[in-house]
Amino acid sequence: MTTHDHRDSRAGGPVSSGGGRDLMLRTASSAALAPVVLAITYFGGWLFLGLCVVAAGGILGEWTRLVTDRTEPRILGPGLAALLAAFAFTGLHQPGGAMVVIALGAALAAGLVGRPPGANTGGGVWAAGGVIYAGIAFLSPALLRLDPEWGLTTLLFLFAIVWSTDIFAFLCGRALGGLLLWPGVSPNKTWAGAIGGLAGGIAGGLAVAYASNLGTPVVAALLALLLSALAQAGDLFESAIKRRFGAKDAGRLIPGHGGLMDRLDGFLVAAFAALLIGVLRQGTDAPARGFLVW
Repeated sequence: MTTHDHRDSRAGGPVSSGGGRDLMLRTASSAALAPVVLAITYFGGWLFLGLCVVAAGGILGEWTRLVTDRTEPRILGPGLAALLAAFAFTGLHQPGGAMVVIALGAALAAGLVGRPPGANTGGGVWAAGGVIYAGIAFLSPALLRLDPEWGLTTLLFLFAIVWSTDIFAFLCGRALGGLLLWPGVSPNKTWAGAIGGLAGGIAGGLAVAYASNLGTPVVAALLALLLSALAQAGDLFESAIKRRFGAKDAGRLIPGHGGLMDRLDGFLVAAFAALLIGVLRQGTDAPARGFLVW
């Protein structure tokens, strides 16, 4: 079994003619989707929250099919209800309520699924994990963007880091090859690709920091380094889950990328880290400021 093949080629594996076709599909998909995402992010408000909740719902569906081999209503029912409730709470500037309903949805899904027979049914832990994973996918960018002063800049900072990490990891890995990063989880990622991704992530973050007059470039570079590393860790985490359940991709929604989980794995982890830092420093009222302004 090969996990994450078309994305792992970016980090130094051999690129066949099929890999070249995947690269073209990836490029075309990104070129079409990025302007839409950036425009919705710029407008913010309920429109951006809607984008986040739709993406989170898609992630929950992919997770559920991945761990159960089917559309499982005992996970999707409470999970989607929790996401919709979190969407309403977040739009009404009640982040605490949003977090509570996600936790309740995860607990309910775990209780409904329990420990059913069968090797690939996931069980209660996997059911709860899917709701939490999707909840993080929604809450992290949603709560950061709600910050009226620094929300947009923080999201642009995140996009620049994660996208640059992805691009530079592919280019450096393909050009240099070399020692594999973690062959047991992702058979084509290399150390050259990982280090190139870190360099690209730092460059992308510094570019946004400079354009936004964020002040100390050392702090911006350190934050970019942290988020770039976590974005790559998020990619490996998703690869490990897919390998656990014998899947190549989480879905087929995005040509050249796979599913939403495949496309958003790194961003999800990086955004969650940014949210945690921001909340620890400034609370839930201004997490973007807490993350970005030092």
